[in-house]
Amino acid sequence: MKHARVVYQNHVFNAVENEGALRLEDGQRVSFDAVQWLPPLLPTPRPRTILALGLNYADHAKELAFKEPPKEPLAFVKGEGALIGHRALTRRPAGVSYMHYECELAVMVGRTARHVSKEDALDFVGAYLVANDYAIRDYLENWYRPNLRVKNRDTCTPIGPWRVDAADIHQRPGGAMNLALQTTVNGQVTQQGNTRDMIFDVATLIAYFSSFMTLSPGDLILTGTPDGVVDCQPGDRIVTTIEGVGALENEIALI
Repeated sequence: MKHARVVYQNHVFNAVENEGALRLEDGQRVSFDAVQWLPPLLPTPRPRTILALGLNYADHAKELAFKEPPKEPLAFVKGEGALIGHRALTRRPAGVSYMHYECELAVMVGRTARHVSKEDALDFVGAYLVANDYAIRDYLENWYRPNLRVKNRDTCTPIGPWRVDAADIHQRPGGAMNLALQTTVNGQVTQQGNTRDMIFDVATLIAYFSSFMTLSPGDLILTGTPDGVVDCQPGDRIVTTIEGVGALENEIALI
């Protein structure tokens, strides 16, 4: 099932996809265009931790001139304030020379995970989402230590529109590790990939993080992006799509 969180007539509702429309929790059925889309997080608890992966696709690492991919997950922490919903605006600061999207499969933890084995790890996934984790290369100190302005700016991470139950993805051939990714900028395809090309797959990431920290329900793991990133200018409309999960629309605005 596809879950959403929206504002309709000044009230916040949980909703589900229903035959090309939204069915709100009070039973109303409304069109996609009638609502403001929020990040489809669990109403409670809020994500205590948002983890994001860098260089988790070998082709993207090669694109950035790395001779060898990371030997263990390269991760950083994000704040919830970076998250915005479907069809929201991401702000590009004036004067920067290179700001790019990153189409990423996001994993939502479904239950408390601590010292989880790789074999059992997928049992701890609650849902999957599409994330677009923008980065400004002007602010990058180095690839192994992205600073706060690169990845923790307000509005820099659209997520949604849906929170898709993990069971719906796991029953697909190849599960979460066989999903096509695509990004378009103003209708032109600029990025294509597949989650099967991750260096560290979803199960490995959950086992790795839970080996030294507790993952809680609602926590998010953004799993990295393949190659094909391009600079995005104010007014550009970006759509990041992941097979079976959804198409996340977003537009760039100048600060």
